[in-house]
Formats: sequence, C-alpha cells, structure tokens
Amino acid sequence: MESELELGAVFERIKVGDTVEKLSLVPRGRTRRRLSRVVVKRSLRTVCADRFVKSKMRLLSTSCGCNSGEIRGRTQKSGMMHLLFLLAVVLSCHGCPDRCLCSSQTVKCQNQDLDAIPESLPPNTKILFVTGNNIPNISVDSFPTVLEQLTDLYLSGNEIESVGAMVFEKLPNLVRLDLSNNNILTFSERAFPADNKLQLLNLSRSFLNHSYMDDTLTVLQRGNLHMLTVLDLSNNDLVILPGDIFTGLSNLVNLSMQNSSIISFLNGTLKVPPLRDLDLRDNSLKYLSPTTQTEFNLKPGLRLWLVGNPWYCDCSIEETLAWLKNSTQVVDIQNLTCAFPEALRRQALMQVEQSQLKCLGDMESVLETSYAFLGLVLALIGVIFLLVLYLNRKGIKRWMYNIRDACRDHMEGYHYRYEINSDPRLANLSINSDV
Repeated sequence: MESELELGAVFERIKVGDTVEKLSLVPRGRTRRRLSRVVVKRSLRTVCADRFVKSKMRLLSTSCGCNSGEIRGRTQKSGMMHLLFLLAVVLSCHGCPDRCLCSSQTVKCQNQDLDAIPESLPPNTKILFVTGNNIPNISVDSFPTVLEQLTDLYLSGNEIESVGAMVFEKLPNLVRLDLSNNNILTFSERAFPADNKLQLLNLSRSFLNHSYMDDTLTVLQRGNLHMLTVLDLSNNDLVILPGDIFTGLSNLVNLSMQNSSIISFLNGTLKVPPLRDLDLRDNSLKYLSPTTQTEFNLKPGLRLWLVGNPWYCDCSIEETLAWLKNSTQVVDIQNLTCAFPEALRRQALMQVEQSQLKCLGDMESVLETSYAFLGLVLALIGVIFLLVLYLNRKGIKRWMYNIRDACRDHMEGYHYRYEINSDPRLANLSINSDV
C-alpha cells in the first residue's frame, strides 16, 4: 500500500510539474499531444531510475544494520516483495500509449477516434490492434521506432486512403497484416522492405472503386511479397484482373476473391501461384474459358469454390460443363445452378444434358429486339409524314381543289360529247358545223 501511495504521489508531481504546466501555452492538437508524451516519458524514466536506486539503497541499508540471521529472516519475508515491486516499477517504465490497452505483448487501440498510429508503443509489442479509428494515411513516420518482435498488425476499419513507401520498413518480422475495410486509393509498391517476411495479407473490402484498382494492386506484382501464402481480395470491385498480377507471388497457396464481380480471367492470370485453395464464390462468371480450365488442371491439389455465379446454360458453356463433370477440384459442384435461360433457371448444373444447351434463346431475343426496333422506326416515319402533311396543309388543300376542278371540267366535257352523240339532231348539227 505504501509503495502504491508513493507511486501515485510521483505521478501527481509529474502532472502538476513546471514542465507540464508550460504545455498549456502550446495550442491544442497533435503537436501538444506529442510534447505531452515526450515530457511524461522522460519524467517516468527519471522517476523509475530514482525509485530503482532508492529501493536498492533501502535493501543495502537494511542488510548492513542487521546480523546474518536477521538478514536471512528479513530476506525471506520481504525480499520477494521488494523484487516484485522493482519489477512493477521497471515494467511501468515501458508505458502504454494513451487510449490503448496493453496486456503482455498485445496492444489494443480500438475505436478511439485516433488520427495516427500511436508512437510510444512498447518495444516488446508482438500483436498490435489499431482498428475502428480515423487514420487517413500511414507512412514511414507511422512507426518511428523499430519493433523487432511485432508479428501481427491489424489496421482494419480506419478509412485508410494511402499506404506510403517504407511504411513497414521498421517492422522486420511482420508476418500477418490486416488492412480490410478501408478506402485505399494508393498503395506504394515500396511499402514493404525487400527482405520482408509477410505471409498473410487481408485486403478484403479495402478498395474504393475499380478505377484505382490497377495502380493499387501493383504492390502484389512488385512488392517483394515472395513469402506471401494467404491473400484475401474478397468483397472488392475487381471485374477483370491484370494478367500478370500474381506473377510475383510464387508461394501463394490460399486466395480468396469471393464477391468481387469477376466476369473472367485473362490468359495466364492464375498460372504462377501454386494455389491449393481458391474461393470464387458470388462473382459474375458465366462460364470458364478453356485457358482457365487448363491452368486449373495444372494444379492437381487445387480446391475450388464456385457457387453463387450466374452460369449461362446455353451452347457457350458446353466445354465448361464437360470439364466440371470430369474434374474433382470443385468442392461445391453439386450446388452450382443455371441462371439462364429461363427454362433451365435454378436447375442443377450437373443435371443439364448436352441436348439442352442451345442458343435459340439468344436468337429469339435478338429477333425480338430487331422487331421492336423496326416498329419504332416505322412509327417515327409515320410521325414525320403526318408532320409534313400538317405543315403543308394549305398547299395540299389548294392542290386537291385544282385536281377537283380539273376532274369536273373533264367530266363536263365528257358529258357534253355524250349528249351530242346520243341526239341525232345535235349530231347532224355538229357534222354540218364541221363542214
């Protein structure tokens, strides 16, 4: 109890000391917080040193004022207590970052609205959680000191937009990195050191949109991730991956691209990695190209997940269906169903017969579209014709009157000649007049 009171008094002196009081003159913000940490850290070092010396002197003075028997007795009674107290004082000198929880070699800074990675991390930190904060970017300054023992780093849900160059340079033994649930726009290909030991990288739901994808994923091609074995790219808008995206991942065995809107693979995309587990569920695959099937066949130990894709059960899937029926790699093959045409919708893919794979549905839809287009064209022509008639209604009306008058004159002349020919007297008169 006495030691706890003394230690509390020491911390109270640190809080009200002249140096700390001067910090009140510094404007609030990141600079003031950093200065506060430096002052407290230096004060703790001094206090720890003083406490260690005083405790040691107290032990020496106790041993000098007693005979050997008393020394042995007191050593048995209080030696262990002093040792534990000194150990607690030494451990307290390492400190724990503000708004973080430290336990053994694990540091947790979760949902604390931090805008940067805590700087004063214990040097023996092995597992670091900095999740659920608001950290727009991480750079080489995010880890100012070398953390030799850090193996696991979790940075999910921080709204990170930029991962700068050399950011993980001082984490030489980093093995697992979680950057999921962020909004990454730029990811430097020099983020990792050349001799990095990274084995697991989680980039699930990390990219803002597809327009930034190609530049961002260059880190997979040129990021020196030669020891990477597990990669999670699920829940991203990938659509079509660059053909050489995995060429630098020679040890990749587990790849997840679930729910990533993938419609197809370019030739050679999956050729290099020695994959054993590939998750392609809930994408937009309509069929598998022959090249992709060949790349799968080159990995006999591969396990595939394909359920949730809109398979088109027409003539275009004939080769894919034949491959599926002869392959043992697809784990969920019994759950694959057709999405098109309507007649085969939700039918199990393995139950579709070759004779049912027709493309008539496509031709019918094309013809329907053509007929609809032709109808629209004819309707437009009719509207234009009526519009022309309306604009020229006066001229048309005059033209119709002229035709009517001409027809009337013609009919009157015809009627006059008919009357002359039918009356003999008029006929003789007409002959005499001609003579």
